[in-house]
Amino acid sequence: MAHILIVEDELAINHLIKKNLHLVGHTCEQVFNGEAAVDTVLTGHFDLVILDIMLPKLSGFEVSEQLKIAGVPIIFVTARDGLNDRLKGLRLGDDYIVKPFEILELIARVDAVLRRTRGSDDTFAFDDILIDFKSKRVFRDDKEVTLTPKEYSLFETLVINRNLALTRDKLIALVWEFDYVGDTRTVDVHIQQLRTKLGLRDKIKTVYKVGYRLEI
Repeated sequence: MAHILIVEDELAINHLIKKNLHLVGHTCEQVFNGEAAVDTVLTGHFDLVILDIMLPKLSGFEVSEQLKIAGVPIIFVTARDGLNDRLKGLRLGDDYIVKPFEILELIARVDAVLRRTRGSDDTFAFDDILIDFKSKRVFRDDKEVTLTPKEYSLFETLVINRNLALTRDKLIALVWEFDYVGDTRTVDVHIQQLRTKLGLRDKIKTVYKVGYRLEI
């Protein structure tokens, strides 16, 4: 897991990001202005910075320029959605997310940037399960478990968003994508298959009237 600095002057958003990143296993520190961001990064060690652009004292773009020496990856999270801002953000940072955003999107972007920049998180293990994101294979007790492509995609989605409750509709959108024609009962069927094949009846929880959550 990663150690992440959250630089956001809106307290509610800062705390929301921290809470959800903690749920999926990351550790976080928080600052609320640009000068504090520079000081904190240059005196500590971080795997990633989540950085607002419109900050007191120094803008996010100014912060990113000063942090080049640290070489830490940056994801801009901002309300500025103009093309010029997006292009500048992608030039100065590693990703650019426009507010308002879904927390699942942020977590997915964080996961993608960390994999790309650290290169050591191609696998994730818990209990007797290991998932290899690069080869798209899953092992239980060091033996490979054969999953269908949709079963693997569903399990990967649950792992990336572990400890978060995901609705059936959201799982349909993430795994089957928006062109899926059918009902959400197919999610229930695939969940049952994962529980059986991977021995996760106690880990993949049913969230009443919502959907499912992988508890780790």
